[in-house]
Order: sequence, then C-alpha cells, then structure tokens
Amino acid sequence: MSDTAELGEFLKARRAALDPADLGLPTGFNQRRVAGLRREELAQLAGISVDYYTRLEQGRARNVSDSVLESLSRALRLHRDEETYLRNLAAPKRKRLARPRAQRVRPELQTMLNALHSPAFVFGRYLDVLAWNSLGGALSFDFAACGPGERNIPKMFFLDENAREMHPEWETVAKEVVANLRSESGKYPDDPYLAQLVGELSLGSEEFRKLWAKHTVREKAHAWKVMINPIVGELRLRYETLRLPDDPDQALVIYTAEPGSDSERALGLLASWVADPAHA
Repeated sequence: MSDTAELGEFLKARRAALDPADLGLPTGFNQRRVAGLRREELAQLAGISVDYYTRLEQGRARNVSDSVLESLSRALRLHRDEETYLRNLAAPKRKRLARPRAQRVRPELQTMLNALHSPAFVFGRYLDVLAWNSLGGALSFDFAACGPGERNIPKMFFLDENAREMHPEWETVAKEVVANLRSESGKYPDDPYLAQLVGELSLGSEEFRKLWAKHTVREKAHAWKVMINPIVGELRLRYETLRLPDDPDQALVIYTAEPGSDSERALGLLASWVADPAHA
C-alpha cells in the first residue's frame, strides 16, 4: 500500500473511532448509519474544505502542510504517538530503507545487559529482539532457541501457540504489540521487510489481521504485564523503554517487580535458578 493510501486509511480509522456524542453531535439511527464522524464534520472541525479532506482520505493529496496536520491532529484528538505517525506518513521526504542494514548491538551494551539484575532486552526495528540477558532469556520466550530472523515479538506473540498460555492478558497485550508495530511502520513505510512481516502475520493470524486494520498507534514506552513463567509461575512486572541516543532504532527494555511483592520474590527465585550452573 502506498504512503498516501496508508495516510487515508489511518484518517478513516481515527475518524470512525471518534464518538459524536463527545462533540455534541447527533447520534440517532436516522442520522448515523456508520460509526464515528462524517467527513464533512471532521473537515469543519479541522478548518479545511470537505473536498480537500476527501482527497486526503482517498490518497490523492501530497505535501500536506504543517498547519493542516496540526488541525487534523486536534480534530481527530490524536495523542503524541498518533500525531508522529500521521506526520511520518504525510511528510514528503522521509528516511527510506530499500535495503535495510542489519542491526547489531554494541558489545558494551551487551556487557551492561549482563550486569543488570532485572530481565532486560534490546529491541530493534520491527520489534526484533537483538540482545537479552540471562534473566530476560528465562522470562518467557526462549530466544536462544530461535534463529535470528525469528526473534520477533509480533511473530512469537501471534504465531507461537504457547503465547496465550504465557500471557493470561493476551488480548490486551496483543493490542499493544500491534500498536507498537504500527508505530514502527510509520518511521520506514517503504521498508520491504516490514511489508513482508505484516503480510506473514496477516496470513498466519486472523487476530493480527483484525487489529492491524484498526490502525491503532502506540510507541513502546511503559506498562504492566502479567506473565506465566514455567519455573516460578505468575509474574506481574512493569517494563520501561529507553531509546538509545546514538541509535533511535534500538531500545533498551527493562522489567521490574513491585518491591516486596510476590512477583519480586518469584523473580528472585528465577534469578537463582538461572545462576545455578546446572541450568546454564
């Protein structure tokens, strides 16, 4: 799908997600037969002509001005990540990855991972797992057993039959994973590998296909996550994401448990299990 077509699909999805009642607009059956705002209503809120907005949704407008993007962001009530995604799709000049370079983790960063006493990972483009420490490798998926091309969180989450057993809140996390991948896609919309990945996931998972069509965008940042670990059982952990300043395509993700909680004690047991040479 072309960039302008992606832009149009995103605008339609976000327009459909708006509740007319929140804006004081009529919501009766006779007035509305589809969800969300009409094109003319959104165009009015954004202060642009209906014809121009229609061309945007139909992928027939290029070089959209900053003022129009700001107006659309306000009218659609986009949060920061969604606005960034909108601008990435609308920008006339963007980074392009006809031949994506292989991502590698600096040895110094791997040394830092190994020194951490919490599960930690480095994520790259497409939510690929590039590196992890021993506790991170024992947390859920067995990254060491996967080939480099298969260490991808969306693939593991939607195509691995064990993912639902490991994540009791699977539906919630699934939405998050897809929103994270959608955010990544806006940075390099012409990346052929990304198109291949989305195609593979769409063919292999109906759940992914439906969630991808919603055009939800969210940068990976921080949240709570519940996991069932095969060694210590249930873990309720919080993760924080830190983008690397010298390579914004890589992010350090660290998981921690609430101090004094059962999860903290269970994480300590897991760390002891990992440290035991018999399990090395």
